Amino acid sequence: MVNWVQVAKQQLVHRLAKRAGLQPRAVDVDDAGTVMNFWVPKNKLPASTEPAAERRKKEAKRDSSRLAVVLLHGFAGDGILTWVLQVGALAKHYDVYVPDLLFFGDSASPAGGRSPAFQADCVAAALRRLGVERCAVVGFSYGGFVALRMAEAHPGLVASVVVTGSLADMTRSTSERMLRRLGAASFAELLLPGDVAGLRSLFAAGTHRKWWFPDFVLKDYLELMMFNRKERAELLEGLVISDEDAAAPSFRQDILLLWGENDSIFTVELARKLKEQLGERAALRSVSEAGHLVMLERPRAFNRCLREFLLLQQQPRTTTTAAAP
Repeated sequence: MVNWVQVAKQQLVHRLAKRAGLQPRAVDVDDAGTVMNFWVPKNKLPASTEPAAERRKKEAKRDSSRLAVVLLHGFAGDGILTWVLQVGALAKHYDVYVPDLLFFGDSASPAGGRSPAFQADCVAAALRRLGVERCAVVGFSYGGFVALRMAEAHPGLVASVVVTGSLADMTRSTSERMLRRLGAASFAELLLPGDVAGLRSLFAAGTHRKWWFPDFVLKDYLELMMFNRKERAELLEGLVISDEDAAAPSFRQDILLLWGENDSIFTVELARKLKEQLGERAALRSVSEAGHLVMLERPRAFNRCLREFLLLQQQPRTTTTAAAP
């Protein structure tokens, strides 16, 4: 039978990504079986069949002044499906890289690492293999944890960070409070739904303007996107740390916290507390009439805030707190 979500992804999402100048690329991370799928700028990847002299000419013409922007997805989708409404706007001005994190999309690893730090190290290694020397990292939800671990462990690679709907650490006490508020027994129950009702509840929690899809679309989404359940459940277990192990966050980079004002999963109150923890190098901006999936609900407002922050990285600036209309 036809999977209509797969058709939409291939015929619409992938076409939009290719129209923005991106193409998929499998990156061997460690020569030991860890492979990450990336959508990368087409002009950054010379064809392997080209003569070496021709490749060098093309490489010399590339605009090395363009900032590389890395977009890290959350738990309910893969990279390009999460960021499809951002890649077109960003690729006009930046070199955009969109990976599938391990055990999502076409990325996998035989290694036993399941922590955000392991994901961060793999993304950093893949970026270096792609020739990226300096980048801004944008992380949504689970990807936000990975983005901050990248900034912490690889300050020479990560120039700045944008976090939306995430935290520096998911402590045991914070996770318990969140689960009680959301009415879920575990993050696996919430984020790895096994039926249409569970997926409908997940989308309801993630959006401000409630989305409606017919059951057959949700069934197709479950079939296409909800795989590697064992490994993803282990990722969720690796996300939560004890309160005693949580250290005060300290980063060298400027950080933008870009939030959906009506996020019911990671609330704006959590964002304010995170800003206090991060200190004066962090700024908080909120987008009205948007929930956790702010980049999909209010893409224009989200993209405007994101581009304004990225532009500020190249000129004298001051950190402010503001709200997008």
